[in-house]
Amino acid sequence: MKRLAVGILAHVDAGKTTLSEGLLFHGGMINQMGRVDNQNAFLDTEELERTRGITIFSKQAVIKMPEVFITLLDTPGHIDFSAEMERTLWVMDYAILVISGADGIQGHTLTLWRLLERYQIPVFIFVNKMDQPGTDKEKLLSELQKNFGNGCVDFSDTQTVEFKEQIAVCDEMLMEKYLEGGEITQKEITGLVKERTVFPCFFGSALKDQGGDIFLNKFLQYTDTERRYEEEKVLKKAEAVSNGDDEKQKFGARVFKIARDAQGNRLTYMKITRGVLKTKDVVAKYNEGRCQWEEKNNQIRIYSGEHFEVVKEVEEGHVCAVTGLTMTKPGDGLGCERQAELPVLEPVLTYSVELPDEIDAAVMLPKLRQLEEEEPELHVIWQEETKSIQISLMGEVQIEIITKLIMDRFGICVKFGMGDIVYKETIKDVVEGVGHFEPLRHYAEVHLLLEPGEPGSGMQFMTNCSEDILDKNWQRLILTHLEEREHKGVLTGSALTDMRITVVSGKAHTKHTEGGDFRQATYRAVRQGLMEAESILLEPYYEFRLEVPLEMVGRAMTDLENRAGKVNPPEIEEDKAILTGCVPVVTMRDYQIILHSYTKGRGNLFCTLKGYDVCHNMDEVLSNCGYDPEEDTDNPSSSVFCSHGAGFIVPWYQVKEYMHVENSLASAVEEDENKLFARQLNEIERRKAGLTDYSIDEEQIEAILNRTYHANENSKKHWNRQRKMVADVTYKGQLKSKFSEKYMIVDGYNIVHAWESLKCLLPDNLEGARMKLLDILSNYQAFTKIEIIVVFDAYKVKGNLGEMFDYHNIHVVYTKEAETADSYIEKLTHRMSKDYQVVVATSDGLVQLITRGNNCIVMSARELQEEIEEVNESIRKYISR
Repeated sequence: MKRLAVGILAHVDAGKTTLSEGLLFHGGMINQMGRVDNQNAFLDTEELERTRGITIFSKQAVIKMPEVFITLLDTPGHIDFSAEMERTLWVMDYAILVISGADGIQGHTLTLWRLLERYQIPVFIFVNKMDQPGTDKEKLLSELQKNFGNGCVDFSDTQTVEFKEQIAVCDEMLMEKYLEGGEITQKEITGLVKERTVFPCFFGSALKDQGGDIFLNKFLQYTDTERRYEEEKVLKKAEAVSNGDDEKQKFGARVFKIARDAQGNRLTYMKITRGVLKTKDVVAKYNEGRCQWEEKNNQIRIYSGEHFEVVKEVEEGHVCAVTGLTMTKPGDGLGCERQAELPVLEPVLTYSVELPDEIDAAVMLPKLRQLEEEEPELHVIWQEETKSIQISLMGEVQIEIITKLIMDRFGICVKFGMGDIVYKETIKDVVEGVGHFEPLRHYAEVHLLLEPGEPGSGMQFMTNCSEDILDKNWQRLILTHLEEREHKGVLTGSALTDMRITVVSGKAHTKHTEGGDFRQATYRAVRQGLMEAESILLEPYYEFRLEVPLEMVGRAMTDLENRAGKVNPPEIEEDKAILTGCVPVVTMRDYQIILHSYTKGRGNLFCTLKGYDVCHNMDEVLSNCGYDPEEDTDNPSSSVFCSHGAGFIVPWYQVKEYMHVENSLASAVEEDENKLFARQLNEIERRKAGLTDYSIDEEQIEAILNRTYHANENSKKHWNRQRKMVADVTYKGQLKSKFSEKYMIVDGYNIVHAWESLKCLLPDNLEGARMKLLDILSNYQAFTKIEIIVVFDAYKVKGNLGEMFDYHNIHVVYTKEAETADSYIEKLTHRMSKDYQVVVATSDGLVQLITRGNNCIVMSARELQEEIEEVNESIRKYISR
């Protein structure tokens, strides 16, 4: 028997529930079609749904026919409950997308289409309300093809030549066959539908029962699950062989919903994707081959509307509800089934829960946690400092529903404060985070590679560590600790997203390591890496479609741009303009009211959540937030080491110097730097030998100098130390000054013109004056050990690319064309003065002013000459002794 899980989706008020009634009626499951406005629809089982006339919770109904068993999944259409709808997509074989013929394709319809594309679900389209005045079938079909592609084909009559031609156009091989006189078979069309190449379209009126019977017949005719399940069986069998665990592969299921029945029993809704589930069977969840938990099911129910049938077993393809499981969550893959993808649609506003005076927040918290099991997007947050609760909600309608739900279930009247934007954080660069936890008789060290991920990818955890370094069981434990909590960023304390975290190294102790030690080391490694990384604040964005009268398009575009929106060129349709683009959620809170006012009600705005992107006013948000990551004691970035039998804490900016395992990323970087530096030194030696010219810009100069004299330093560490304003740090018990390295930058031609001994050479021998200065400075450097960079102007030399070389023990720079020594010195001191003590030798007043502003020490040409004379005198005395 063919078993199908079929979801029905639509923008709110498109007639989705009414069409469901028609399908159940023509499938022989109900004797009479109910109506939403009469509050007797078969699938509106909740009082809240009947009262409001909208679907709030996803439901299922069964259609049993001789050769097919359909589980019809009715989903919410209102945008505030779109997270509930998206969870149902995890178990669909096919989807029915209902579109109102009177309203056409609306904003939320486009979001639904993108989600169906993301989850690769084949789609049948039913255009409803065709009985209403002004609806035009050809115009609507054209709109479907414009928005969803030419694969949208009218299936009302599948016997015509025109229909076959439209099908043939959708597939190149089928086109060749058709042109050669071959017949297009039903099986081939079914395959194209399954592959999402063709999207069958139907037109009718669900309320008047027009077209519903035709739609159901054609739906049964052009659907098939056999091929999909065969492909999945092959893949899962291959996985079983590779894992060496054939027993585990006998059963698979995907959890998509948690609910409670009237008696308070916890129900786990799932679709069986492989094998058979029997009553009292043990089900398990696995991760990376390890079992996370096992539980026995008590009862299996097949729901249809508000009624259910208790069965002893369910086979592959069935959707059922199971009692007795307490550990399940929406998205869980059981047995051989993989975890579901992270949902795209989620709340972007968080609200404080205002409780009656007689209700303690700590008492209310577990009740809200129970709701969170059923609605994971609520993200219940307990604020320990203020003893308050926050939850995330999609909008005003959901607030109303949740308030009523809490009253009905717990008898408590709650209110919600003003909604705040839910920000998220990610990182811009790649870092290695390290964590060490070693109080007395404990030991664990963890090294994690933190990398930015693709937008919308969420958090990904993996391992790339040799078992020779860290045993597999410890690596799996680290992954468990990474997955078990929501990690906070260091900018605002918001949740992390769009990151890959890879276990790259670590260490355990044969005697002292316990499981909890790796939890501490893992959390600290994540946090330490974040403190080193460059973090980015993300905010939610809407994708909008704004329709305004043609004469008001300028005002609308200005409004959106002032709200940090990105607006595409307007589309003109008759007397209205259509604007599309994206805009931060926070800037659009009141715009619906403003739009209604200035368009006199003729403007329409459709907003759907696009996802997260870089915050448009990050500095302002950070300033208002006032979050200090080092004051967040629940998320420490420091590590704990042991010395002489006692533990001591090392702050995040020093911790890498204490690690027992070598940093993987630093080793790779150092290897690359060694190769680069070897090439650079080779070029310098070749130039000295006269084999080649060697030119280099100031960035390369800095790279060479950093590599030569600071091979063990890290520019990110310097940046962080500057940020922390730490003048001195303790390095294994010794004080090391931040400015222990000293540089002198010499304004070459300024000194030549200032010293009489050199100035007199200029008329006849400029090169001689330069070389004499370099000899003097080289002698001076040999005694003082100060690193010297001498900068000469070469900005008037046509086509000059700039040049850098070492003259004995000092570095010489000739600036490139159109670049003066002044500007070069300004840029160089700006970069170097943050990390090193820099002395600038010049008598140019402007250069002195600029370099003082860069926190450099200024030495005039005369002062330099006097110091060099003192050094020369010291050298003479030393030689005479």
